[in-house]
Amino acid sequence: MHHIIKGDYPMSDLLFSVFPNENFVDLGLYQYGWEQCTPSHSFGPAARNHFLFHYVISGTGLLLADDSKGVTQTYPIKSGQGFMLFPGQISTYVADKELPWEYTWLEFDGLKVHEMVEIAGLTRDAPIYHAKSKELRQNMMGEMLYIAQNSDKSPFHLIGHLYLFLDYFTRSTATMRLKQDGRLRDFYVKEALSFIEQNFQNDIPVEDIAGFCGLNRSYFGKIFRDTIGKSPQEFLMSYRMQKATELLKLTQLNINDIGNVVGYPNQLHFSRAFKNIYGISPRQWRNENRIGPPGSGTIET
Repeated sequence: MHHIIKGDYPMSDLLFSVFPNENFVDLGLYQYGWEQCTPSHSFGPAARNHFLFHYVISGTGLLLADDSKGVTQTYPIKSGQGFMLFPGQISTYVADKELPWEYTWLEFDGLKVHEMVEIAGLTRDAPIYHAKSKELRQNMMGEMLYIAQNSDKSPFHLIGHLYLFLDYFTRSTATMRLKQDGRLRDFYVKEALSFIEQNFQNDIPVEDIAGFCGLNRSYFGKIFRDTIGKSPQEFLMSYRMQKATELLKLTQLNINDIGNVVGYPNQLHFSRAFKNIYGISPRQWRNENRIGPPGSGTIET
């Protein structure tokens, strides 16, 4: 068990790290940490791009978060509980004035995360984590604190512990509901993901993906959405755009070539699709996220 005791850190009541590698598609880590908050310390209102889970080690606080209808709900939270913030959900959380909370957090995302969070029974309308097993809850907290304390470890090492966190997270909740047909459904979805990974640069209609899996289009669309949390079309577009961001960040290819590589031979269509996902043009995204010295990229057209 890796438990941070406030007295162990006389210089700081905060650990915070940003994960250095974004090339993990199934399960990715974005940032993580631990904090002993000061009285009435607050964060927000803000929205995240990914799933953000806080586990409260000691103390109490208040979560204000928008539900699925956009109405702000208030949740008092105490030690031994946690809360999940969903992508795009506006929230504010405030430490108690008398007994401020100490918490640890992970921001993560990936192909399997939507299903894991669903298995755990957490939704925008029910974002509070309650454990049915104290032992599994303690193990989950241990993994979170281990990650917070070991930011110098390799990305694969930390992702391994993130998988362990998710295992304890889902098994510790009282609402686990794995379906009997889960294994077969997972097989079909893995086949579909493999097909998309190998053919995303081509013009592939959903019928082709369903046909590759040997399923009719409507049934395939249902099990894909149930598992991934997006329709096949939505996933294909987000997958292409994720590949585009990697190329924008890591290569000197021009915008037109990148569009071609990810399945958009028409640059206007590519730029429009990219802006729908990220809110800015590919050129602007590259300027804000480029790796390397400014001006090191190629001329864009």
